[in-house]
Amino acid sequence: MTHDHHSHGRVTLGGKLSAVLVAAGSSVGLGNIWRFPYIAGDNGGGAFLVIYIACVLLLGLPLMLAEFSVGRAARCNAVGAYRALNPKWSLLGYNGVLAAFLILGFYFVVSGWTAEYMVHSITGEFAHYTSAAEYQGAFERFITHPWRPLLYTVLFALATHAIIALGVQKGIERSAKLLMPLLFFVLIALSIHSLLMPGGGEGLRFLFRPDFSKVTPSTILVALGQAFFSLSIGLGTMVTYASYFKPDTNLRHTALNVTILDTLVAVLAGVVIFPAVFSVGIEPSSGPSLVFITLPSVFNGMPLSMVWSSVFFLLLVVAALTSTISLHEVVTAYLHEEWHLSRRAAAWATTAGTTALATLASLSVGVLNGWKIFGLNLFDALDYLTANIMLPIGGLLTCIFVGWVLDRQTLRDQITNHGTLPFRIYRVLIVLLRYFCPAILLLVFLDNLGIF
Repeated sequence: MTHDHHSHGRVTLGGKLSAVLVAAGSSVGLGNIWRFPYIAGDNGGGAFLVIYIACVLLLGLPLMLAEFSVGRAARCNAVGAYRALNPKWSLLGYNGVLAAFLILGFYFVVSGWTAEYMVHSITGEFAHYTSAAEYQGAFERFITHPWRPLLYTVLFALATHAIIALGVQKGIERSAKLLMPLLFFVLIALSIHSLLMPGGGEGLRFLFRPDFSKVTPSTILVALGQAFFSLSIGLGTMVTYASYFKPDTNLRHTALNVTILDTLVAVLAGVVIFPAVFSVGIEPSSGPSLVFITLPSVFNGMPLSMVWSSVFFLLLVVAALTSTISLHEVVTAYLHEEWHLSRRAAAWATTAGTTALATLASLSVGVLNGWKIFGLNLFDALDYLTANIMLPIGGLLTCIFVGWVLDRQTLRDQITNHGTLPFRIYRVLIVLLRYFCPAILLLVFLDNLGIF
């Protein structure tokens, strides 16, 4: 295997903990905190949780290991990595870089909403709303406002830029070491608070007591889709981050730890949300409204409502930031290494491009709502294209590449650290990557397109 000129003197992350925290930061995002609880809510609570964990182990882990192996073997950005390992496959890297760019186009917008809500919670602006209907009105007024969401979107993009511009060690690694423990601390504080609420036990039973009567074939597909989203696979983020791992980083342990942390965040988010929602007697509702409408009105009825509301939105801001950093890095690393821009210029180009796209996406919810792409506004179109088409294709092709195309010895060397680590279930991994994961991803993809 040829090493290109980037790999010499390439920066690496510190120790084992850094590798885990940085990769976990990439995978932990708003999907864990608002998407997971409401999807679990729609699909029978505990039963969904059991299926979800199985999906994470059978689909998420092998794919993460595959992406880690590609990234560390090639030690360069997503496009360069696939090209270095097999020139015909560089398109798979381009899919990841483009997906990361397009996702930032709407993710910055939602991240901006979380930042605005955190500010409103801290200033006590929410304190005089009384009903969920008032929150609903406030949310709709805010997201359709011509410039307020834009302001927060741009601020969020600049915050992300500031961290990326500091570089891999000073920016990404240092921020992960600060933000990830903060995220867990806040989640645990909110969980304890939620559990102490009257009627909270009902929410826990809903989350942890499996009701398999609600399980349908589509539940399994939804769980697979969520496992896939939640771990940020098929995007080039894990390939890019693994290219900064040290040669002695144990990829299996790192992948397992990242998967466990990611699942733990999703479950804790459920522990925060369900008892709170059940104690007020609201049906666990869907989508962003759960976070921006239902929860603020729940917090409002509590003692110290400003504090808990501020802490909750701080949690969302932190989760969003760890994800925007990893998405930004995918594009920045690509421009820096493939276009030979300085790291600063690459970061600015990424920030400028994604902010321009995010500006249009933000306006498409309000002023530009008349512009439709296949019947969707730009914000929803970006979400649909990346989540339902680009990510599953990326994942599917990654399985095929690592399972069938990549040189066996390269994969074995990466996973056993050149034979220094035992790997008894190597054959199981190969069978999963060659047959099981591609078949499942194909089903998820066809289901997303509405073929079933």
